[in-house]
Amino acid sequence: MAENYQFIDINASGPGIVAAAFDNQVAYCTASGAAITARIVAAVRDLIERGEGGTLLDTVRGWQGAPLADALPLRVAGGLHSLHLKGAEPALSAIYAGESAIDDAAIIAAAVHAHEADLLPWLDGPPQTNEAGRSANFIAAMLWLADKGLPPRFECLEIGSSAGINLMLDRYRYDLGGVQVGPKPGAICFRPEWQGDPPPEQSIEIISTRGCDVAPVDLTDPAQALRLKAYVWPEHTERFARIEAAIAEAGKQAPDLVAMNAAEFVEAELAKPQAEGITRVLMHSIVWQYVPEDQQTRVTAAMEAAGARATAERPLAWVSLEANRVMHIHEMTVRFWPGGGEPALV
Repeated sequence: MAENYQFIDINASGPGIVAAAFDNQVAYCTASGAAITARIVAAVRDLIERGEGGTLLDTVRGWQGAPLADALPLRVAGGLHSLHLKGAEPALSAIYAGESAIDDAAIIAAAVHAHEADLLPWLDGPPQTNEAGRSANFIAAMLWLADKGLPPRFECLEIGSSAGINLMLDRYRYDLGGVQVGPKPGAICFRPEWQGDPPPEQSIEIISTRGCDVAPVDLTDPAQALRLKAYVWPEHTERFARIEAAIAEAGKQAPDLVAMNAAEFVEAELAKPQAEGITRVLMHSIVWQYVPEDQQTRVTAAMEAAGARATAERPLAWVSLEANRVMHIHEMTVRFWPGGGEPALV
């Protein structure tokens, strides 16, 4: 098992790349304080390496896509976590409880063989990793934009919304380095660890939110809500509490979420009239890698064309929270028009 990341092409494929993808995921989980998830992924990696049979493991071993870009290890880990959350495989409890001196690979192998029909569909689509905490990043970006002189009333559009958790960002409370934003008490209160200067203190208002996903998750459906929770690493107890709160909030009023690909959604929304004194903002988080290249091109072209038409009374912004796969960190960049549209690292 590799102790460090292997710097390989995210779109690479082949048997050796499958192993590298699992090694990288183990390293990332370990560095992120997710030791249990690292054990799960490492156990699956060991089963693949030693030639353990079965349809699921054979499919993973001979993965036809790009295992890094497809987040293949997280698809498998999510499926196994769902078995644990449902209580469908009691033997998994020992691993999820953090017990040592047990044979992780043997436990995982038994679970895979016993529940293969339940696990195979988890390979069919990318992980749904929408995290309520990312709303704090979007709010910080809007404070920054308001400080740059853009109208502080925002019309928010999101691609890759998953369950629409971040579309409810106006219902949450934020403490961003001492800067207070949002309703009191708020469905959830976010107090992220803040380093450096706090964001500018500005009064902002979210006028509307609307998002899309190719496979949107309905948080009011218990089975779909469970699937979303299964992608939350069990070590991240605060994140679990946040997603539970978001599920409860969606039960009161579901977010405005449509089934549509990113390019079609952005093109359609940008074609709609924009009211004067409103900043229209496109936002997304940890989704760009899953957007096909042709759609990335269309989204970029649509945004830049709309940016060329933007005015001080009807500005446009693009807020992106995505992974820097060289530095292995998340970075937030903002572009806005008028103003040149040059990416700024916020």
